[in-house]
Amino acid sequence: MIGSLLYLTATRPDIQFAVCLCTCYQASPRTSHRQAVKRIFRYLKFTPELGLWYSSGSSLSLRGFSDANHAGCLIDRKSTSGTCQLLGTSLISWSSRKQASISLSTTEAEYIGATSCYSQLLWMKATLSDFGLRFGKIPLLVDSTSAISVAKNPVLHSRTKHIDGDIDLVHVVSENQLADIFTKPLEFGAFVRLRVLRFSFVFVLFQVTG
Repeated sequence: MIGSLLYLTATRPDIQFAVCLCTCYQASPRTSHRQAVKRIFRYLKFTPELGLWYSSGSSLSLRGFSDANHAGCLIDRKSTSGTCQLLGTSLISWSSRKQASISLSTTEAEYIGATSCYSQLLWMKATLSDFGLRFGKIPLLVDSTSAISVAKNPVLHSRTKHIDGDIDLVHVVSENQLADIFTKPLEFGAFVRLRVLRFSFVFVLFQVTG
């Protein structure tokens, strides 16, 4: 079942976090984990009209969103990074991944998450340049002002100078942080609100016909 859900996340990023969380317990699943998987299937059953939409009229500007849930895992206290990248209004890449090391602060967790998004954006920029696309500074939206300050400090992080001129860190309020849905479970109202906010330009409702 998990394999099927992982395959489905290629077109349903709204279940990415929940599915990735369930994969952590495949070796020794319990009743609660089976119930969680059944809830995902139930959610999919009642939302078959959702899907990704790539418009031919979309612009070709590149931008990214990065967020992190500090010490979100109750077992090993590791944080979860959530990132997504958009080309114009089209969502083309996203991830929900537990960080390799334990972060001692929210700032550190957010910085590690932003670094992951950095790498993906730079790779996308290099790949798209092979197709003749050129970009100026790529905005990376982060909701932690502390992480932005740390990343922009040339004394503490001189090794990040290779991204100078390529990435522009921009602060975004937490309510508009599109990557938040990839970092932690949200209560229903917040999940729906964020899904609508985030997918108002990348998700569409398909007409389901019998």
